[in-house]
Amino acid sequence: MKRIFISGGSEGIGWGIAQRFLKSGGYQVGICARNSVRLDELASSNPGLKTWVCDLSDKQSVKKLVESLNSDFGPLDVLVNNGGVFLPGQMHIEEDEVFEKLMATNLFSAYYLSKGVIPPMLRARKGTIVNMCSIASITAYAHGGSYSVSKFGMLGFSKSLREELKPHGIRVISVLPGATFTRSWEGADVPEERMMPAEDIAELVWTACSLGPRTVVEEIVVRPHLGDL
Repeated sequence: MKRIFISGGSEGIGWGIAQRFLKSGGYQVGICARNSVRLDELASSNPGLKTWVCDLSDKQSVKKLVESLNSDFGPLDVLVNNGGVFLPGQMHIEEDEVFEKLMATNLFSAYYLSKGVIPPMLRARKGTIVNMCSIASITAYAHGGSYSVSKFGMLGFSKSLREELKPHGIRVISVLPGATFTRSWEGADVPEERMMPAEDIAELVWTACSLGPRTVVEEIVVRPHLGDL
């Protein structure tokens, strides 16, 4: 059976991806999040789901997670770097800590996670890494602040990793979703119908990962039908 691990996989797009791969029956699925109560609830209602508590903004926590993945879960077939946080703002007036937190959570965690699980993929000469970027990776906006910077960085990281791993049989996929209905939109004055369902993004990830090893979808740009918000 194949193995997939999804960071930030307890809700939203991450949980949608986890559900899609659980549904397939061909994958052992692992996720991480900070909320241990939520993870326990998901594990109890989804037999076979493996969970880890991890603060993705903390380097040592991510390093500990990598050690456990490699020793307790086994070599990964798919890594989904999905963990992230959104904080609106403007860089010239926001606190330094906002920039530091967003970069650590949205970008550095993907760097440390990927570096940690790539060696077994190199030995096997196969594997897929999916990096959840954003429309904010290619479109700057006035109140995107450090979030947009972290997502521009995520796309650059993904493109560079693609070139590095291309000769080794490892696929790297960048996913750039627009507005997707998740809990992060709670309280916003935007109707759910104006956004994409997380299940649609999960289906795209599933399809891209299901293609044969000679084929890679390098980038998936997907927006609500009526365009960006």
